[in-house]
Amino acid sequence: MAKSLLSIRGVSKNFAEVEALQEISLEIYSGEIVGLVGSNGAGKTTLLRLMAGVYKPSSGTVVLSNGEPVMNMRHELGVVPESTGLYSRLTAWENIRYHSRMHGVKDSIAWARTEKFAEHLDMKDSLGRHTKGFSRGMKQKTALLRALAHGPNILLLDEPTAGLDITSARTVRALVRQLRDEGGTVIYSTHQLAEAQQVCDRIVIIHNGEIRADGPPQHLLDETGTESLEDAYVSLTLDQARTRKEDNAKESAFTGWWRRLFTPKTPPTTQEVIESE
Repeated sequence: MAKSLLSIRGVSKNFAEVEALQEISLEIYSGEIVGLVGSNGAGKTTLLRLMAGVYKPSSGTVVLSNGEPVMNMRHELGVVPESTGLYSRLTAWENIRYHSRMHGVKDSIAWARTEKFAEHLDMKDSLGRHTKGFSRGMKQKTALLRALAHGPNILLLDEPTAGLDITSARTVRALVRQLRDEGGTVIYSTHQLAEAQQVCDRIVIIHNGEIRADGPPQHLLDETGTESLEDAYVSLTLDQARTRKEDNAKESAFTGWWRRLFTPKTPPTTQEVIESE
């Protein structure tokens, strides 16, 4: 039986009067791609942020396999947020190196991992280019390399192919499957049912802050007596989707720091990064 890497136990998350998540319990096992599927406002991004240690649960726990709260062990995670937050004045490699150093990873180790995955993403020749002129796809690939460079046990992806062209999206999906085949664990948040069915070994459907289904795509079809994942989703989410409100809540000091880390207003210069060596 696969080892449990991440446990979400009875987790609820409130934003003022809004209950974004209600008594969520979920186990993430080694070597699987888990799709978090739901509409806007369903709670999947909130759940992803709880898994990443960005949010603290209002109740319940989010712990890793050693029993430590995920907030204390964020180096075990690689996170690709929906907004890449790259430093435009830095090259792709400088962005990756800067992030890896924050995790205490030597440049030689980070470079070896970056070079390996850049080959698969057709990014190797672009690592020395400044990210300011990158396309959406190139920025997304750089963010993915940044998340992988420190060797995380779990990769968290928030809408990783949103806005990408067909070729770039296919490349990202292929790398995700490769990571799984090499024993990696990926949590893949998306609202695209076809993509989830194509990529994920297991699909967790979230609706109005609750888990409505959890299992392999074929299990969901059998459980609902439907022939397509779209029909299965509709049958499990017949009640009207709520309006998204959780992002209107006042952020905590840590959440503000995390947001500023990935969406800096004044990025450091290349010289500042070099001088930190």
